[in-house]
Amino acid sequence: MPLGTLEMVIVLVVLVVVVLAVVVALAARAGARPSTRLAWRTPGLVPPISHDLQDRVRELCSERKKIHAIKLVREETGLGLKEAKDVVDALEAGRPVPVDVPGEPSARRLDLASRVRQLKADGRTEQAIFLVRGETGMTQDEAETFVDAL
Repeated sequence: MPLGTLEMVIVLVVLVVVVLAVVVALAARAGARPSTRLAWRTPGLVPPISHDLQDRVRELCSERKKIHAIKLVREETGLGLKEAKDVVDALEAGRPVPVDVPGEPSARRLDLASRVRQLKADGRTEQAIFLVRGETGMTQDEAETFVDAL
């Protein structure tokens, strides 16, 4: 007996749900975790480091717990291992790092247009749109319009 339209739709929906569940389970098993700081994944850019985080990192370094400091920076900023180590090394050596001052826009955010222009010039328009969305909260259409206008 052939399936009717309603039964086919139900089977298709169940199949899609099962496929999504398998993808999520495989991603979780592989160690994937959601990250809200993907905008900072642009090469060469370091997110602002709060004064509180800097103080905690310096304290850990003074206690000879540099690995813990690097781990803390990675958890708080979403940076990769090398970038987090560079930040910790800079703080330990007394060099400046970007700071996030409450109530003031970050210098990195003020330079968003320049970074977007550079990404566009490099032929990385999709990454430019992603950067705009991550830093401003714009929708896909709004970010595309912003990037196109530059």
